[in-house]
Amino acid sequence: MIYGRRKRKPISIPSKPVKEWKYTTCNYCSTGCSIELGVSAEGRVITSRGHAGADVNRGKLCIKGILEHDLFHSPGRGTQPLMRERAHQPFAASDWNSALDKTAKQIKAIQDQYGPDSFAIVSTGQLLTEEFYALGKLVRGQIGTNNYDGNTTLCMASAVSGYKRSFGSDGPPGCYDDFEHTGCLMAFGSNLPEQHPIIYWRLKEAREKRHFPMIVVDPRVTMLAQFADIHLPITPGTDTVLINAMMHVIFKEGLADEHYIAQHTQGIDDLRQLVLDKYDPKQAQHICGIDEDRIRHVARVYAKASTAMSIWTMGINQSTHGSDGVCNINNLNLITGNIGKPGGTSLSITGQCNAMGTREWSSCSGLPGYRYLEKSEDRQHIANFWGIDEAFFPPARGLAQTDIFPAIESGQIKGLWLVATNPMTSMPNQPRIRKAMEQLEFLVVQDVYEDVETNKYAHVYFPAAVWAEKEGCHTNTERRVNLTRNVLPAFADSKPDFWIFKEMSKRFQDRNPIAFPQTAEAAFNEMRELSKGEGRTLDISGMTWDRIEAARGIQWPYTEADAAADEARIGKVIAIDTQLRVDYKGARRLYVDGKFQTDSGRAQLICVDFVNNNECPDKDYPFWLNSGRVVEHFHTRTRTGKIGNCNKFSPTPYMEMNPDAAAELGIEHGCYVRLVSRRGDAVVMVQTTHRVGRNMVFIPFHFHDCVNRLTLGLLDPYSRQPAFKQNAVRVEKVDQKEAAQLNLERRKF
Repeated sequence: MIYGRRKRKPISIPSKPVKEWKYTTCNYCSTGCSIELGVSAEGRVITSRGHAGADVNRGKLCIKGILEHDLFHSPGRGTQPLMRERAHQPFAASDWNSALDKTAKQIKAIQDQYGPDSFAIVSTGQLLTEEFYALGKLVRGQIGTNNYDGNTTLCMASAVSGYKRSFGSDGPPGCYDDFEHTGCLMAFGSNLPEQHPIIYWRLKEAREKRHFPMIVVDPRVTMLAQFADIHLPITPGTDTVLINAMMHVIFKEGLADEHYIAQHTQGIDDLRQLVLDKYDPKQAQHICGIDEDRIRHVARVYAKASTAMSIWTMGINQSTHGSDGVCNINNLNLITGNIGKPGGTSLSITGQCNAMGTREWSSCSGLPGYRYLEKSEDRQHIANFWGIDEAFFPPARGLAQTDIFPAIESGQIKGLWLVATNPMTSMPNQPRIRKAMEQLEFLVVQDVYEDVETNKYAHVYFPAAVWAEKEGCHTNTERRVNLTRNVLPAFADSKPDFWIFKEMSKRFQDRNPIAFPQTAEAAFNEMRELSKGEGRTLDISGMTWDRIEAARGIQWPYTEADAAADEARIGKVIAIDTQLRVDYKGARRLYVDGKFQTDSGRAQLICVDFVNNNECPDKDYPFWLNSGRVVEHFHTRTRTGKIGNCNKFSPTPYMEMNPDAAAELGIEHGCYVRLVSRRGDAVVMVQTTHRVGRNMVFIPFHFHDCVNRLTLGLLDPYSRQPAFKQNAVRVEKVDQKEAAQLNLERRKF
């Protein structure tokens, strides 16, 4: 008998008669899992399974991937274009030609009246790569605004900036296979079991075969910290101090790889002097909160390991010192000779499923294929390829996403096009964002779901097709390009994003009559051609869609010469076998020869001197506010909030609070409280736990009208990424009935 029941209900698994399995890539996080979707005889997607032959996930999926087939029929999907003259008016149904015509006319009118950069476009990390390329071609080659960015600024911009500053180019240098070879792993602000469960499984499997020390740096006792050999509960925002103190020990005790430093780096004298003069662990411990003996021990373990690797996620990136933190992780691995070899790497764990694709091909921060607007030869190359005048390109990047919204406030930007992003939940300091949205003269929202929160302010809504209703590629955390095949036609009158960009291009031919790719595969072939070049790392010229599917994903660089060598070794793919994986090999690691993408060919050691500009707790706001993911949800819950078995396990906003701190305030487990910051307030349910310290609270960031009402959004000076995780709040009691009613209203989504 269970919970008073006299009869146990037998477990039953419903029959799912699959007629055909279709190959795709998961459209949630950056792990890049290969998925097969089961299609019934009636043409309905009824189940998902991991592809056992794929190197990334080897048949496994997390809860989101297992339930991903439910996306096709989830409620709230857009069925047709909508338009209205004012945001407070009801939407009226429209057709595609009318909606596209109105949008193009409004963009041109705003640009004619206020200038080309008065209209901004913010994209995402969740489109297919060919769609990113097409959007970039439309924006850079025809619309002509320089205020164009992706919401990856909120998650990966610091990693991009740090890689560029240290290595001369973006691109994670390592891969998942490094877990199999490393002698020590250090994770900074990364909670793999919840953020990237399949990557964690790869790490766990590697440690079961051959145990190596794992060090986790995180203010909170995350799941990964619970499995670590050493957990360093650092003071939020002080990772650079910890790393500088570790390097102090490494230099002072002669543990650095002086040969590698001399052969492959520059800037060593300044770095050595900085950390030896200012970052003795005796002083550093009072800033970062880790005692000096522990700092020395960790530094020795890392430096003496046969190889060592660092991984990180938002705990580093979402900081005012995010870019510096990435540079300092790179410094640590460069001075110990841990770049470009098995088990030695600086591996950023990317956030969104195709944040790498937007970094590579969307032209948000530059031009396609890691080219720079600031380089005249890059501008000329792309202008010639697209058949436009080089003068149409700006000589430098425009505003990042986090600068676009303040520019709306000040009247510099009058119109905005949002593509698969939801700033009314994802951006920090929500009261300020709401006011900015209300000032726009024209807003276009392009999204799978009509009920996405930001659509409240839209003048035109474009219903987009979801994921496998389209076709194209993703690039995952380890630079692996993988394919999504079209499984179903687009829902109702929604359209693939690629189709929307192609049709919009027709309405800007009066500006630049460029040849726009007519299919996603044609766009991929343009990208292949553009990726060629002597010494380029981002070379995908040897890839084709069929070759990618046959291999279940190929890592770049993968050149035409690589493809020819593989065909000579294996043979050409005639027909794709759904069970057998063809072993086409891209490059597992970058910089294996010690040559970097800088002018000198050497990696740059960057001096990082800590300045404490965090918002710290005080007597009025005594708690650190931290935020992060839970495994059941993805980003703003636009998708997972609609899937019953995801939402069921995490249905409501909650806050982790230390039980001793809760007892001091007379707060009980399971009650509601009001959190207050200098920006706003939020009501959440309390979960008491020792996973957080007495001066800290933690809230999942997925819920609308919640944590980002509180966050500050102070920006990193290099990446323009917000400091979501260094904020101060106080906790107040609240009327329980009123709070419960508010919670009930929120759960309707």
